Amino acid sequence: MFSKRVVALSFFLFLLGVVIFCLQILVFNPRFTYVEACVPIAVERDITYKTIGDISLKMDIYYPIASPGPMPTLVYVHGGGWYSGDKTTGIGQGDIPGFVSRGYVVASINYRLAPRYKFPAQIEDVKCAVRFLRANASTYRIDPMRIGAWGDSAGGHLAALLAVNANDAAFQDTAECFDHNNFSDRIQAACNMYGPTDLVAFSEKAKTQLVEHVFGTDDPADPVIRRASPISHVSEDDPPFLIIHGEKDDVVLLSQSVKLYRRLLTASVPVELMIVRNCGHCLVSVGGALYPTRAEITDIMASFFDKYLKQDYCRYPPPKQ
Repeated sequence: MFSKRVVALSFFLFLLGVVIFCLQILVFNPRFTYVEACVPIAVERDITYKTIGDISLKMDIYYPIASPGPMPTLVYVHGGGWYSGDKTTGIGQGDIPGFVSRGYVVASINYRLAPRYKFPAQIEDVKCAVRFLRANASTYRIDPMRIGAWGDSAGGHLAALLAVNANDAAFQDTAECFDHNNFSDRIQAACNMYGPTDLVAFSEKAKTQLVEHVFGTDDPADPVIRRASPISHVSEDDPPFLIIHGEKDDVVLLSQSVKLYRRLLTASVPVELMIVRNCGHCLVSVGGALYPTRAEITDIMASFFDKYLKQDYCRYPPPKQ
């Protein structure tokens, strides 16, 4: 009984630490919009992209009012330990105005959360969201050939897994994605912000119970843990990656991003790794000012997406319906 209480307390403290880290951004940073919008922005809220059981999964779509489209599109996947969070409160919300100002449609999505819904529910939902956007490209002025994704923490993990798992039937909830299953979930660029990439190494200490609640097991040898790890799926067909991680992150260790970076390099996938100085989890300042600054990080992300979504790159366009 005592050992169970210790494990439960460790798990609670771990989740509390994640929440405190992330809330510092929201509460103590008055400039939550890291790059101010310089064009009028419209938003369509609570668009249902998938209904499963008693849950309707929704997204908010942001776009520049003046642009006729079609426009490159970014999908934002919020963090929160796969356990919490919402499309309106993620750390990446502060990046959206800057992206829209540069001519992007941005879709911020909800997905099913643990512990009620175990993996792979989360990645199934993210993939369905991409297919929904392609199926409704003309409605939302989207260029279906130019879709990218970014996410932070658990959302970064899901964005990375989305990128390296294009059109994988094992992660496709075909019965619940309306009539969009004939559309591709392949994306053309991805940004992983301090998300776990090797769940085998992540399954340790206080994180063990978190992993068990999300993935149904804490056994590193269980196939589901490897299947949930982006590094297990890397291939030469993957889209370009930008990986961002704080040098002092003690929630998701920097080594998680380094592993993905090296695996992508080995596969000859275009990849950039940005290590942020004086930076903990959720890009919180630790022991000094962030370098680059938070606004500069947004600009670097936008420049990365510009390079691969606005130019004639798109090595691997999605198959036509």
